[in-house]
Formats: sequence, structure tokens, C-alpha cells
Amino acid sequence: MPSVEEIAREIVAREGGYVNDPDDPGGATNFGVTIGTMRSLGLDLNRDGKVDAGDVRALTRTQAEQIFVQHYFRKPRLAELAPPVQASVFDMYVNAGANAVKILQKLVTRMGFTATADGVIGPRTIAAVADAADAAPDHLADAYGIARRNYYYALADQRPASRKYARTRAGGKGGWITRAEAFVAPRYHLTEAEHRERTSGWA
Repeated sequence: MPSVEEIAREIVAREGGYVNDPDDPGGATNFGVTIGTMRSLGLDLNRDGKVDAGDVRALTRTQAEQIFVQHYFRKPRLAELAPPVQASVFDMYVNAGANAVKILQKLVTRMGFTATADGVIGPRTIAAVADAADAAPDHLADAYGIARRNYYYALADQRPASRKYARTRAGGKGGWITRAEAFVAPRYHLTEAEHRERTSGWA
């Protein structure tokens, strides 16, 4: 398994540079770090007394990696989850916050290992995920990636403005879907035809 620092570098690479998409509820973002996160951490990088888009632009790749490791991996206790799901949950935590944990909690509960779907990693969740990993060591990571993919599709179903993240203009798989499938074995990837069928009801 790659180190958390290596995973953070991969996440930053996937996230890309500065964007301020009006359809993204997160607002101004750089390397995946949102302006909301920077404000919560008090990162006034240009020392002008406020944290705004200028500070987001000033964020470096290294700073983003450090934020992810500390605040999206260590602080929420992802390091205590079973190793097979750590990388995918980490990647999704950057992308969707506590929803990444809620999806995992719901998944292991469906598998018969009860965890409260509250988005918080505590002893019960850690134990339930460990039991699920022991019961299905070759399948838990795939099952989580598929549940994650389903979450993205459902989110786009409910919020038309987000559909561009799940489907390209040409109708292919968008960034959300390819990101989820990066942590799923190829045999469980949707075909292009299956993806197009899944999104055929979108305007």
C-alpha cells in the first residue's frame, strides 16, 4: 500500500489547480482545497487580514498535500480503518467530506457489521470495517468504490448543476465516475454503454 503522503500527492494531481466554478458549492478551490477549508484553518497566506480567493490562488501543492494528510486523513482517523479502503475513503473525504465515511458505514452495515452512519470514525466503525475486511478481504475495496460511484450518480440525479462532474459533454464518464473507478477493479467498471444508459434520463 502506498504511504499517505504518496496518496495525498496523487489526490492533488487529480484535483488540478485553481478553479472557481459557480456550479461547485465549495467555491474557489486550488489543488482540491476549498476556500471554506482555508478559512476554517485561518490560512491568510498573503497576510491581508482576510482569507479570500487570492489566498486560495497562493496555496502551493505542498501545502495542499499537508492539509490533506493532517485534516482529511489523520484528524478524522482514516488511518485506523482497514487498509484496503483507506486510499479510496481518503480520496473521497477530500472530495465529499464526512459523506465518504457515511457511505462506508452504510456499506458495512449492509454486510452485517453494524456501524452508525454518522460520518464519524469511532471504535464501532473501526471494528465494523475491520470485520468486513476480514469477511471479504478481496471485495471490500471494490464494494466501497461501487457504492461511491452510485453516490455520485445519485447526487447528479438530484442536482442537475452537478451532472457535468459525472458526465462529459460528449456523454462519457465524467471526473467523479472515473475517480471512483480508479479504486475499483477493472472488471467492475461500467462500460461506456452502461454509463450512457445510467445517465440517459439527464437533460
